[in-house]
Amino acid sequence: MHDILPQDSPVWQLLESDFRDLAHQYGYAEIRMPLVEKTELFVRTIGEITDIVEKEMYTFEDLNGDQLTLRPEGTAGCVRACIEHGLIHNQVQRLWYCGPMFRHERPQKGRYRQFFQVGAEAYGMAGPDVDAELILMTARLWKKLGIQGLQLQLNSLGSLEARARYRDILVEYMTAHIEQLDADSQRRLHSNPLRILDSKNPAMQALISEAPQLSDSLDDESAQHFADLLELLDKAGVAYTINPRLVRGLDYYEKTVFEWVSDRLGSQGTVCAGGRYDGLIQHLGGRPVPAAGFAMGMERLLSLMVEDGVQATAFSPHIYLVIAGDGLASQGLALAESLRDWRSGLRVMVSCSGGSFKSQMKRADKSHAALALILGEDEAQCGNIVVKFLRREKPQETISQTALTDYLENIDEIQRKLS
Repeated sequence: MHDILPQDSPVWQLLESDFRDLAHQYGYAEIRMPLVEKTELFVRTIGEITDIVEKEMYTFEDLNGDQLTLRPEGTAGCVRACIEHGLIHNQVQRLWYCGPMFRHERPQKGRYRQFFQVGAEAYGMAGPDVDAELILMTARLWKKLGIQGLQLQLNSLGSLEARARYRDILVEYMTAHIEQLDADSQRRLHSNPLRILDSKNPAMQALISEAPQLSDSLDDESAQHFADLLELLDKAGVAYTINPRLVRGLDYYEKTVFEWVSDRLGSQGTVCAGGRYDGLIQHLGGRPVPAAGFAMGMERLLSLMVEDGVQATAFSPHIYLVIAGDGLASQGLALAESLRDWRSGLRVMVSCSGGSFKSQMKRADKSHAALALILGEDEAQCGNIVVKFLRREKPQETISQTALTDYLENIDEIQRKLS
């Protein structure tokens, strides 16, 4: 778990604001869920025999004896909230969220035990067009952020019934080669065999590549849904690769699954992942509602953004107010407040706690403000203020405080930053 320091915050804010604007462009409204949920929620949704539930969740017993878990992902809590508050019965909902998630896993590049995700969920729409919309959203985000080289991988898991048929075929195949399975895969063979296809063990790749393909077991409806999705993406000009081994690590997916991957993040190259989970809401006690969504790790996106040269403007005030005289604090604070009242968004930093004039001017310069306003004893008595430009060569001026806002209207450095 790590701190996000002030010098790093601007690029986080850029990603958050760009995603928020994008979600609103597509008609998605924000939802905010608790960090802590009942453990049972994640066991039921993610799957008891998964790495997340078995090895990675931060679970504890509270003072009431309830088993609680720090959320490892966002979909389960979002679905729970929608059922609880009646948001999805006979309704269409498009929702997005942003916030920290927690998994106790081995830290590596772009992966932490507290990590941040942004995600989107769409409820009440069964067609492949909403699958395509979610993918188009992510493709637009990469352009907006300036991230290069991400590759889209797609697969269809079929209906739950089709997956059950394929599961039996896969278990039969893997059992015939059980001596080639590593310990994790042998443990999963009868509990979660599809996860064997997602194994990163190099010694098992030949075996996995020869395994029966899920696509051969797809039901007609799922096959048509997938074909229609591919047609929509083709017409939208979105390039993709069909990856028959893409199964996702969460048990609630069915039909469409997708990942955006990068070869610049080591072995854990997935940047964004999602798909369809039509049966999840009913599984959690709600009425059947089709659903699809995605989530993306912010740390991984930020790593790629920085690598691709994306820059965000660091925080700086527009104006730094130097108070050069005893007993002038109240007048200086009042002047700063009047400037903030004059223009919403104007950032005015006041040199509180005094100090020598020289030290205050050093702080003004270090703040990267465009202007310093200097309030000394002479200026206070006469109702004036000194204006000093900090970023260009120009003589300082003394003007009346009553004329200050009119003066600032004509200062390019101020107006440009406010626009």
